[in-house]
Amino acid sequence: MIKSVCVFSASSTKIDEAYFEAARRLGTLLAERQLRLVNGAGNMGLMAAVTDAVLQGGGEAIGVIPRFMVEQGWHHQGMTELRIVSDMHERKQTMARLSDAVIALPGGCGTLEELLEVITWKQLGLYLNPIILLNTNGYFQPLLEMLHRAVDEHFMRLQHADIWRVASTADEAVEMLFSTPQWDASVRKFAAI
Repeated sequence: MIKSVCVFSASSTKIDEAYFEAARRLGTLLAERQLRLVNGAGNMGLMAAVTDAVLQGGGEAIGVIPRFMVEQGWHHQGMTELRIVSDMHERKQTMARLSDAVIALPGGCGTLEELLEVITWKQLGLYLNPIILLNTNGYFQPLLEMLHRAVDEHFMRLQHADIWRVASTADEAVEMLFSTPQWDASVRKFAAI
């Protein structure tokens, strides 16, 4: 049963409004479905947009952020709960542990790194929950092409292409949370090619 959704997303503020619209819509839907948001607790960009929409909808938002970011004042002040951790590694582990699924919104290196790490964990049978890419404006298309090339050239198994799902809209992403089967931990024996 899905109760908490980790959302990876950008902290940039200089991006197209379409990305903010998708982030706000996702936050609204999470609140409506009574799905707890887990994110990186940033106070800018898409992270803040999702959090604000969840909170405005009466939902719950748990933020996980390293101490050095709090010292810089980069944390969202309105989180339902703020968990301060020691470093970026602990942040990712905590967000994964607190979540029943992941939705990745567009973002830069940090977002892509978080997404690829959780995909790797799922490939290894360490994270079994749905991973959804919200592909606003086709943002993830180059990454998806690279992942499919990795499959085509046997750097990954064919079944590994089922690790993630791709949604075009926030509504579709939320529906995919409930239609994506849990990953089978026995795939661990197939992690290597």
